[in-house]
Amino acid sequence: MTRRYIWLNNMALLIFWAMLVLPAKALETPPPGEPPEHRMDGVGTRTLGQKHDEANSDWHYGGFIDLGYSLDFNFPANHVFRSRNTTPRVNELDLNMAGVFIKKDATEQSRWGMELMGHGGEDAKEFGFAVNEPKVGSSDQLRHFGRANLSYLAPVGNGLTIQAGLFNSFIGYDSLYAKDNINYTRAWGAEYTPYLMFGINAQYAFTEQLSGTLFVINGYAHLSHPNDVPSYGGQVAYKITPTLTVKETIYYGPDQAATSLEFWRLFSDTILEWKDGPFVVALDYQIGTEQVATMPGNPRAFWTHAALPMRWNIFGPWSLALRPEFYWDRNGRITGSEQLIKTVTTTMEYRLPYRWTNSILRMEYRFDESTGSGGGFFTGGEISPGVIGLSPSQHALIFSAIWTFDSP
Repeated sequence: MTRRYIWLNNMALLIFWAMLVLPAKALETPPPGEPPEHRMDGVGTRTLGQKHDEANSDWHYGGFIDLGYSLDFNFPANHVFRSRNTTPRVNELDLNMAGVFIKKDATEQSRWGMELMGHGGEDAKEFGFAVNEPKVGSSDQLRHFGRANLSYLAPVGNGLTIQAGLFNSFIGYDSLYAKDNINYTRAWGAEYTPYLMFGINAQYAFTEQLSGTLFVINGYAHLSHPNDVPSYGGQVAYKITPTLTVKETIYYGPDQAATSLEFWRLFSDTILEWKDGPFVVALDYQIGTEQVATMPGNPRAFWTHAALPMRWNIFGPWSLALRPEFYWDRNGRITGSEQLIKTVTTTMEYRLPYRWTNSILRMEYRFDESTGSGGGFFTGGEISPGVIGLSPSQHALIFSAIWTFDSP
């Protein structure tokens, strides 16, 4: 047995013993089947400027470990899930992600807040980079940060929150961390939109239903450095009914060495989410375009993505999720290959909360099909020295175990 697998086994034992020796004081926990806090939770509601809850501290801390095994029935010789930034390795047991965090809420009683998170694993290696773009300096160190920001709740109207540093992206439905998502593996649209943003943002809740955000960031992919010109964007979120929320985010900025306005990227992300009892249904539609200075004739690139994630808490700790989706990269600008990807992902989940912890076991099946001049997934051995063969489709069965610890 290799050192890698000995280390993984020891880590699993450590998780088990940690669950047994946690403080004996039982805290209120969500029902076993309730999903974790999602980035859509609180959107369109008056969550900014909340009064301090005396029952809980402003300070929170925690951590998580995410182990996964992806059985790819193409059995690629290089063990790589082509074109993926998260869960990129197949046919081997991997530590996909592990992290620790500490944060302080910004409240009316204590207006300064902060977040700091460190993480590592296979999912933390390529998530913040753009295809064929130069990287920022010290990127190998910076990719280990999942959050690093300060915030201030200004006494303006309902409360204006200003946040600066590295913060969660305002684009997309899926989180970088599998523990926070409906499915284990992320959608294709999530892989090619920012998981994190570096810059400054201002958030304001106009009413109980309507909120808005403006942001200025260093670029679309926060660990890439195509130029020194900032990018801009905004978001409007509206809670149409107690069960239905809509969110629209616009991004506009230069993401190539040529920074003239004609080469700026325009991107739209529209999300609808319906939550009622044990059911969650969402629609995430993305569309982007930019004129590419490095291609002959400066063509206008176009890409689009749509996903329909659905979740049903069957009973107690058991849940079932389904996500059909497609991703079309007409010019190969975003994925690096001209391709149309169609995917169906199904996930069975067992979630067991215990005091401050959650243990999450998932079994997932996904079918991916990629067509186009640059499409396909790795398969078999080398067809020539250094060249792995490609197949237009891929079946995968994924097993994962996630353990989380979150203070109240």
